[in-house]
Amino acid sequence: STVSERFGPLVKDPEGLFDLPEGFSYRIISRFRDTMDDGLFVPHRPDGMATFPGRNGRTILIINHEVNPAKGGAESAFGKDYELLHKIDQEKIYDRGAGGRNPAQGGTTTLIYDTEKQQVVRHYLSLAGTLRNCAGGPTPWNSWLSCEEIVLPANKIYAKPHGYVFEVPASEEIALVDAVPIKAMGCFNHEAVAVDPASGILYMTEDESKGLLYRYIPDTPGELLRGGRLQALSIRDHKSLDTRNWREPYLEEGTSFEVDWIDVENYEEPNNELRFRGFETGAARFARAEGMWFGNREVYFACTNGGKKRLGQIWRYTPGPGEGTSDEKKQPGRLELFVESKGSHMMEHADNLTVAPWGDLIVCEDGTDDQYLVGVTPEGSIYKLGLNANSTSELAGAVFSPDGSTLFMNIQHDGLTLAITGPWDQQVENS
Repeated sequence: STVSERFGPLVKDPEGLFDLPEGFSYRIISRFRDTMDDGLFVPHRPDGMATFPGRNGRTILIINHEVNPAKGGAESAFGKDYELLHKIDQEKIYDRGAGGRNPAQGGTTTLIYDTEKQQVVRHYLSLAGTLRNCAGGPTPWNSWLSCEEIVLPANKIYAKPHGYVFEVPASEEIALVDAVPIKAMGCFNHEAVAVDPASGILYMTEDESKGLLYRYIPDTPGELLRGGRLQALSIRDHKSLDTRNWREPYLEEGTSFEVDWIDVENYEEPNNELRFRGFETGAARFARAEGMWFGNREVYFACTNGGKKRLGQIWRYTPGPGEGTSDEKKQPGRLELFVESKGSHMMEHADNLTVAPWGDLIVCEDGTDDQYLVGVTPEGSIYKLGLNANSTSELAGAVFSPDGSTLFMNIQHDGLTLAITGPWDQQVENS
């Protein structure tokens, strides 16, 4: 990997919030504790996001809120003492808490945005009663899969187990979805999901230092609640391979392997043991796999502290022509170590990522020092696209509007969502 300047050097933001290259600007479109159109508060900790085409060229942006288990609702949509809880249909909340008085505080909001006028049309709560909604992924059938990055059995505070994926259809109507866990997609520290539109297969990351990479093959494509098979990735001829590069023999950038997929049993149990059982049966081990996106007919995913320097890796999985069928033994998918950071000047702890309209990856950092928005070209060259100039908060949720005009991104711990515009089209011409 080399370091380049795709859009030119970053220019200091006079407001001191977010530095961008010459010609680019941002606006804040959502802020923690703003009042939304449904009368609720914007919840805290915006994380993974996706966009969908709305009516009349509008963009539907669905935002995860990674709110942790807590006593009281200070970071939730309902206010510190849940004083706004009465405003919503209680039946729509996944987990109302033990005794129905302490609902789980995470979920999603949906924000309708007019990219032509660069203004918010409306914003409302769309999923309620879940916990630590970290990342997820868009589906080709216009819904968002919101993932709980926690494994928690029912206890004295919460009435239901957590660690599941929930589906939120993209809608412009102010309404809460029925919060139904897709239990067949497994109970683990879910991070992100990527769907291959060609096969309908879903790929999933697990944010654990000894995590696995999963896929879910639905029995009925697009109807995830009707059941399916959960499997873990195994490297062909290298059973239980440790890909983290924390000890020798090291894997070099560009190394690629053929893969097999092995069935995962007892996947609904909230005991957080899937990754250990899977590794014992031959699945590969990954270092905190986080962001994941489907683009260029491939699945890209980031391992936050993978690599010799533990600064992060980006992997690329190319599904085989017979992916998910009996033919895949003959023509398997391939996994490649696409980028490994050799120093924090390159990339520090890659987290959420997306594929830009012109094919580059746009990666959010969640490091210990400065937090950059980083670009990676298809050749593996790295450039800086933005810098959090205000705080040490991680960046999250980078995603482009369907028309390619606007990049949305979160400054998570500050509770801010930005819409970034600029000469993206120059890049498309140059690439």
